[in-house]
Formats: sequence, C-alpha cells, structure tokens
Amino acid sequence: MKAIVNSRPLLWLVLALPAAWILGSWAFTPDAYGYGHAIGDSGDWAAWLLMLTLAVTPIRLLFRQKRWAQWLMRRRRDLGVASFAYAAGHTVVYLVNKGALAPVLEEASAPDLLAGWVAFALFLPLAITSNDASLRALKRSWKRLHRLVYPAAVLMFVHWALTAFDPTTAYIHIGVLAAIEIVRVWLQRR
Repeated sequence: MKAIVNSRPLLWLVLALPAAWILGSWAFTPDAYGYGHAIGDSGDWAAWLLMLTLAVTPIRLLFRQKRWAQWLMRRRRDLGVASFAYAAGHTVVYLVNKGALAPVLEEASAPDLLAGWVAFALFLPLAITSNDASLRALKRSWKRLHRLVYPAAVLMFVHWALTAFDPTTAYIHIGVLAAIEIVRVWLQRR
C-alpha cells in the first residue's frame, strides 16, 4: 500500500485529473463550458501548482521531520512540471482559439499577453531540465537556472492580474505568493 501511495504514476494520475475534467467539459459541453472556462481553469491550475511548488521549501523548513514534508520535497519537480503542463495547455487553448498566427503576433506585444509569453519562455528551460540527467549534467548551474522560477512566477501572476475580468482573485493569489516567499526567505536566513 505504501509503495502505491508513493508511486509517481499515481501522483501523475492525480495531477492529470483536472486536465481530463477541463478537456472533457470543453469537448462534451462546449456551449456551457467553452473557451472562457477552459482558458481560465487551465491558468488557475498552472498558478495553483506553481504556488504549491514554491511552498515546498518553506514547508520543508518548517516541518523537517514530517514524512509528508519530505514526500513533498521529493515530488517538487513533478509539481513544477505539472504546473508547466497546465501553462502549456493554457497556451494551446489560447492558440486554438486564435486559429492563426497573425492575431497571436498582433496581440503579443500587449502588456498582459507579453507578461504571459515571457513567463512561459522562462518556464520552458525549467521544464526541459527538470529531470535527473539534467541535474547531473548541469551540477551547480542547475540550481541557478531554476531560480528563474521566481521572476517567471511574478510575470505569471502579472499576466493573470492584467487579463482577468475581475483581478481580485489574482491579487489574492499574488498576496499568497508574496507570503510564501517572505516565509521562505525568513526561514532560510534564520
């Protein structure tokens, strides 16, 4: 039983469930669910998983001896890659809705979308190098590279705040992200 709970395939199955729900809802009830829900839900899951990924370090520092905190630490890269997968899905939904390259390029320089594109560009090398082979090959450079997650996260939340119909939820999440980072810095310096 313990091996099943700790298995990566089970974790990835759980992480894929919201994507299955988003795709199923959009495919089977396109009038009720539609583009707005698909783009919003995929972006929400990308943000939530990113916040969880960033919260792992403070959780580990606060609860060093707890098994669940150690489990989270071992699965942090999986959570980060899942966040990227939802961000990639979010991007695909946007591109499918636009249907052609011209409108995408036309909108790309707007501050709200530019923040999203730059965040995605910063997340891409992180997702590509989130594996053991890259960790071994890059050695200390791997950790420096993966610090790009912090500016990428800021840009992701700026994108959310600027594109939202009502940015209140984005501002709340920005506050949670700021609290996570303040706690992380405080605990690491303590």
